Amino acid sequence: MNLVGISLVALWLPAAAHAQGVMGGAQEGAESGNEKAGPVGGIVGGTVGAVTGGINGLLGIEQRPRFRKYVIERHIPSYRYEEPLNVGVVLPEEGVEYYDVPAAYGEVRYKYTVVNDEVVLVDPGTRRIVQIVE
Repeated sequence: MNLVGISLVALWLPAAAHAQGVMGGAQEGAESGNEKAGPVGGIVGGTVGAVTGGINGLLGIEQRPRFRKYVIERHIPSYRYEEPLNVGVVLPEEGVEYYDVPAAYGEVRYKYTVVNDEVVLVDPGTRRIVQIVE
């Protein structure tokens, strides 16, 4: 990848990261690429991660609508969270029920729940929201 390509990717990435779920994919892709191939690998990995969102156990772009429909059809009670809901928010220890993501959606290492009527993936060890499924 030449310097112009790297610059274009670097400029494009923040705009792409605006979509929900993309931040996690971009960050994890960049970290993985950087470990394996240095700074250029980090840029490429971040771009791929931002586009797919399906890195390290997150739902990919193509899976999200179907998974959201799956969860909505189950009428899971929504936990009411009083603060703004964003990726990175740590949910309280009590009052939130977490569910396994079915194998039909691939190897998703997180659990899901519904918060403020939004379907979210949560790291079960930390209770941190890692993806808001839109």
